[in-house]
Amino acid sequence: MELAFAGNKKLKLYGALSCSSGKRMKKENRVFFSSEQKALNNGYRPCGHCMIGKYKTWKKSQ
Repeated sequence: MELAFAGNKKLKLYGALSCSSGKRMKKENRVFFSSEQKALNNGYRPCGHCMIGKYKTWKKSQ
């Protein structure tokens, strides 16, 4: 399985592995996903920093 996205268990958000915001999160809060769909299926939202377009779309749907 190839990891494509990282998430924060506490905040329920996901983003790119290269995201500077994601790199600052505590290790105990990290979770990884092989696809964006898996993150969404688990109730995570897009990162407002590295996935701004998808975040805005998600925000409008709330």
